[in-house]
Amino acid sequence: MNRPADEAPLRARVPGDIERADKLAFGLTGRQLVILTVTGLLLYTAWTAVATIVHPLVFLAGAMPVAAAAFGLAVGRRDGISLDAWVLAALRHRRSPARLVPADGPITSPPAWVATTAGPGDRLPLPAPLHLPAKGITPEGLVDLGADGSVGLVAASTVAFGLRTAAEQNGLVAGFARWLHSLDGPAQIVVRAQRVDLTHLADRYLAAAPGLPHPALEQAARAHATFLDDLAARRELVHRQVTVAVRSRRGPHHTAQQAAEAVRALSACEVPAGVLDGPDAATRLAASLDPTAPAMAAPYADSDGDDPW
Repeated sequence: MNRPADEAPLRARVPGDIERADKLAFGLTGRQLVILTVTGLLLYTAWTAVATIVHPLVFLAGAMPVAAAAFGLAVGRRDGISLDAWVLAALRHRRSPARLVPADGPITSPPAWVATTAGPGDRLPLPAPLHLPAKGITPEGLVDLGADGSVGLVAASTVAFGLRTAAEQNGLVAGFARWLHSLDGPAQIVVRAQRVDLTHLADRYLAAAPGLPHPALEQAARAHATFLDDLAARRELVHRQVTVAVRSRRGPHHTAQQAAEAVRALSACEVPAGVLDGPDAATRLAASLDPTAPAMAAPYADSDGDDPW
């Protein structure tokens, strides 16, 4: 079906927070109602227990800070999450061990002759075992998550969306929407961006220029090195690495099918993509654990200074 050249681009409103909880009553969510209800019941229970021996004004003075704290905990937000979830995460982080080491079992205490103190009366706690969600990577590139299934990784590139006509943009969006609607399991798209330094590449051109068989080739190599230096000075080049992760609990075969389907769907959107094998998947996961490491020069990466679609 041919689309008219003057077709208007498709537009849809997407909520800023699609995971926002539903409001049940009085503009409050279920979690907020539970916090306020439990606090109210506790205060009422305390009042019935001490009503005969404590003056109402004295009890009210003591109950007001508790009620205010519960109200702030229920309706407050910080860093985009509810305050109660933020406090719970902070307490969990505080109680979690700060030092983790790879180990198969519990960490045993060191011998008595090993110094494990940072000073008088300040004994350092033992490290805790580091438990990663991934159990290993198969030769086919599937990440084994144990009871949570397996994950297939797909390397994808970007597409110059803003340079397309409205009809072409609508076709790309429709193809991407078809892939999203076809998913029957969790999927995640990760975009990693890093600055690109072309100095070493220009130095390689200059070093190889004198050995070229023709003076015109040498001149072209030097001119290209000058162009790279000027490009790096005038623009901020960015290397983007796009990874699509699909997870399934139906077995490795189904996960591999999901990854292959993602490649086919993205190819229909004119996005070059390919399933990562074992070594490439291990390299990409290792790079994701070290944000300062240089990005891998994958065949499906965008290395220009333009924004991806």
